[in-house]
Amino acid sequence: MTQKAFASVADLEEKAVSFVQLSEHAWAFTAEGDPNTGVVIGDDAVMIIDATATPVMAQQVIGKVREVTNKPIKYVTLTHYHAVRVLGASGYKGEGLEQIIASYPTYELICERGEADMKSEIGRFPRLFRAVDSIPGLTWPTLTFKEEITLWMGDLEVRIWHPGRGHTKGDTVVWLPQEKVLFAGDLLEAEAACYTGDAYLSDWPETLARLEALGAEKVVPGRGPALTTPESIRNAFAYTHDFVTTLFDSAKAAVAQGLDLKGAMRIARERMDPKFGHVFIYEHCLPFDVTRAYDEASGIRDPRIWTAERDQEMWHALQEEA
Repeated sequence: MTQKAFASVADLEEKAVSFVQLSEHAWAFTAEGDPNTGVVIGDDAVMIIDATATPVMAQQVIGKVREVTNKPIKYVTLTHYHAVRVLGASGYKGEGLEQIIASYPTYELICERGEADMKSEIGRFPRLFRAVDSIPGLTWPTLTFKEEITLWMGDLEVRIWHPGRGHTKGDTVVWLPQEKVLFAGDLLEAEAACYTGDAYLSDWPETLARLEALGAEKVVPGRGPALTTPESIRNAFAYTHDFVTTLFDSAKAAVAQGLDLKGAMRIARERMDPKFGHVFIYEHCLPFDVTRAYDEASGIRDPRIWTAERDQEMWHALQEEA
């Protein structure tokens, strides 16, 4: 038997960056399926939404911001705890950073599994963790909230909201109600696989419905291009819902049939490969996705902690090829 290269270790091709203005105050930093970063420029300060994986990688975002404003970057908001989103936060300290904002459940996850997740993700994504030695340690929020908090950046209302569980138990979005711009984090994807290794799959569709009810006119998903038309936004919500429910339904079918994890993987491939096999990071995500879906379908409510060792063991059990 041969095996596919682990996770994304073979993904070494640099992605083309886009920096798109969505409204008077909002921009999207995207890179062909890599994790997206949002930018909000208020009257006297800037907010970054998701900080990239390393301080060195954050310099690319800072460079784009500095093309349009010299205002201090006072705020970094974390949509969830995953290392690839948060470990670059220290790169903003020299830019005027005052607050790192996260939901309280995200803070709990950092305490519980942040160290393990950091080691796990560095092993999965070597390209995204360029200059990994520049990371000073875990990123800790300085301002937390349970359900929502509103900041006023001058006359601009910035609502930071934990709409429910989905991608993780602490998912956070940033909503600009005056401009109808939504920064959705990994609760919503476009042209990219949903990573569900730390997900609550039974909760995710309801959380998605809450987001869609906002009526956003511009959306930055966790991965994929910025969504700037009603059709593209509808499609992204429908796509994410389909991905999550197809995955979970396949796992529930496997459990109902008394199959083991490899059996669950077979059913998932039968149902998911034809619809989703072409999208960004699908092969990376699927083994983690199926493992979590199988656990949840088996009655394991909270995701188990991923470690670098567990990653490798699971991967080599599920991604074998003849």
